[in-house]
Amino acid sequence: MNEKHLGKGSTNPPLSKGKLRLYSMRFCPYAQRAHLVLDAKKIPHDVVNIKLSDKPDWYFERNPLGKVPAIEMESGDCIYESLIIADYLDEKYPQRLLHPKDPIQKAKDRILVEHFSKIPTNVYKLFHGSDIDPLDDILTDLDLFEKELTLRATRFFGGDVPGMLDYVIWPWFERIDAFKIVAPEKFVIPSERYKKLKEWKETMKEDDAVKVTYIKPEIHVQFFNSYKSGNANYDILVK
Repeated sequence: MNEKHLGKGSTNPPLSKGKLRLYSMRFCPYAQRAHLVLDAKKIPHDVVNIKLSDKPDWYFERNPLGKVPAIEMESGDCIYESLIIADYLDEKYPQRLLHPKDPIQKAKDRILVEHFSKIPTNVYKLFHGSDIDPLDDILTDLDLFEKELTLRATRFFGGDVPGMLDYVIWPWFERIDAFKIVAPEKFVIPSERYKKLKEWKETMKEDDAVKVTYIKPEIHVQFFNSYKSGNANYDILVK
């Protein structure tokens, strides 16, 4: 998982028999969604990391958009986009279903995912400049999740164990502490306003699937700073 990221001039390793191939980038929150689902469901897979600033030509044959994540099957079929991948994996591999069985609850969780999609956009605006300060919008959207967790009165949005909603929003919560380090004057989250989310965040850190991909805030900051400087160090974690 922490292997060197492949760029132009590289060769794609052969597929492993009996395993899916996940194309990823170690610091990408969208790719982390796919990692979490694969690990939560214990689906055999290998990982090929892609250097997004210098993508290999062969990667566009797997994903014409050139983004991560993408997964490739032994058949050669490829699918991409994090939520599409998550849905596919949950349907294809029924062990430990992550989506709610109740269609109404599944739909409601989907609506929450749509609401959450505004948060990454506003975080990007916060760090890259915007005519309007987006922090209030971020906090308002977080209020929705604080309220929802309170109403459900469960440890996780999925109940006693994390479900799909927990996993697809987690990558941005993992990065909150890094955001606070990078821009403490901009990214101010009043902890008393989000008691349930704070408890949820600490409990999620103990989940086995989360532990597999978890990166400490200081390492996220190192990558963020290298990316911002125009020379992203994708291989910080390569030993």
